[in-house]
Amino acid sequence: MQQDETKEFLDSLPELEAGKTYCFKCYPGIECFNACCSDLDMVLTPYDILRMRAALDMPSVDFLRVHTTAFHAPDTNFPVFKFKMLDNARRSCAFVTPEGCRIYADRPGACRMYPLGRATRPDGKGGVLEQFFIVREDHCKGFLEKDEWTGESWKQDQGFKDYTAFNDRYMNILSRTRQLGHPISDKLNQMAILALYRIDDFQGFIQKMQLFERVDVDEKRQKAILSNENVALSFAMDWFELVLFQDTSKLKPKNVPMRRKGVRPEGK
Repeated sequence: MQQDETKEFLDSLPELEAGKTYCFKCYPGIECFNACCSDLDMVLTPYDILRMRAALDMPSVDFLRVHTTAFHAPDTNFPVFKFKMLDNARRSCAFVTPEGCRIYADRPGACRMYPLGRATRPDGKGGVLEQFFIVREDHCKGFLEKDEWTGESWKQDQGFKDYTAFNDRYMNILSRTRQLGHPISDKLNQMAILALYRIDDFQGFIQKMQLFERVDVDEKRQKAILSNENVALSFAMDWFELVLFQDTSKLKPKNVPMRRKGVRPEGK
């Protein structure tokens, strides 16, 4: 599974321990500029996809079709979307230009953290512990620069903190799905795609299925969910955890009898 491959890759790299520093800078004009923007094997998180397609002003269904390749994780049947490279000799990124990335402000989390890799594990208190690893590639001249960073200062500088909450929660959902010990159904696979990766369509699904009549969400948050995709993705994760794990810590079902069309409650 991709998660195992990523862990094995990170474990093979030198760890940047807490408080330790490294030197790095990337900028237009450096000899290797854009050299790292090709031949990538990158899994996109739901928040990566939300940010990228919003920057491109694309519906999620079109973004997934054009810019990703879809897989099913073999042990969990959970959807996986990898970023699709261009079909040229370098397998270039679709968004790289001679001046740099044309969606730089909304680039994926893995691009933001480069030249660091980041791994997380539960801390036993409901949060995560993080480790940083240095990805030192032969072509990269950025390590010869004098700008000095820790893992934490680099994360802050690159705007990765905006990604942390969503991506850590996403990884927690993947971990909990694996702990089920069996693959999820194809129906739940499709629901995960809708709720986590097609958030604009999920907002429509909420209204069409009158989802707020089934779960306890106050009116202010309801409006935010339908108008703000970040809030909608947070709700989608709450809802998916409720459906898949019966986890009511963040979202509770309303105590209302479910009615099916053509069926009345007994005595009516």
